Amino acid sequence: MGIPFGINLSFCVKRWVTPALWAPLVAEDLGLDLVQLSFDLVDPAWPDGLLDRLAGDIRRETARAGVTVHSAFIGLAHYTFNQMLHPDPEVRDVAEAWLKRAYRVAAAAGITRVGGPLGAVASRRDGREAESLDPADYADLIARMHRLAEAARAEGLTELYVEPTPMRREWPWTVAQALRMAEDTAGAAVPWKFCVDWGHGTFEPLYGRYRAGMAEWYRALGARIGAIHIQQTDFQLDRHWDFTEPGAVDPAAAAALQRANGLDDVPVFLEVFYPFERDDASILDAVRRSAAILKPAFA
Repeated sequence: MGIPFGINLSFCVKRWVTPALWAPLVAEDLGLDLVQLSFDLVDPAWPDGLLDRLAGDIRRETARAGVTVHSAFIGLAHYTFNQMLHPDPEVRDVAEAWLKRAYRVAAAAGITRVGGPLGAVASRRDGREAESLDPADYADLIARMHRLAEAARAEGLTELYVEPTPMRREWPWTVAQALRMAEDTAGAAVPWKFCVDWGHGTFEPLYGRYRAGMAEWYRALGARIGAIHIQQTDFQLDRHWDFTEPGAVDPAAAAALQRANGLDDVPVFLEVFYPFERDDASILDAVRRSAAILKPAFA
């Protein structure tokens, strides 16, 4: 059995925006049967009646195309907010409520896993970045994660994911922080796991040239990893390039590292972003070629 391989629907944003468009594209043009939904395509803040209809569309069109939606991630739009680490507690409350609505949408669409980054602290006026969260902010975040797990269980979800990011203003950004978070959320109503990203763990400006890499994340987190994002990058920024671009990520080596750490059953999703002004045909060609490059490596 190969490593499950699919694609995050980030490349569809503002383009192939309905399941009637993206489901057959994934199945027929890319030759894939596994996707990760982006909430950039379906905003949980929309009216309930509309969301129920769109959830039904997802169920129907994915079944017709033979595509499985493994999980749903918060998307780029919601990520731009500071979410549950905003300095204003009322904004944090709104972010928590947004995620609860996201769980409801996912469940209605037959999706049992939801994840993404959790938030970002505000920048200081002098531009200096702290090495850790304020203890009260961290305690508040953990309390919200436990409440969210209760809400997820009520909707029938089976897993929630945290995506570590390579920024000191977000949490967690180190392996040690992730392990602490795992301990502090142990026993949650629904398990909290991690989605690690090849452009995050390899970010040399934060971790250092000789410390950046995915091996430590794989080795330390192990079974706590529930999903993996792969992208082409140069280890200097979080690029989210496709694999038609030159970069430092070798697909065969990435798959071998995953297998060496006993993560053969953890799905890998290509996650790529494009400028909105780029033409659709070139994006479709690049994603198609990238899938053709990656599929054999994980087979």
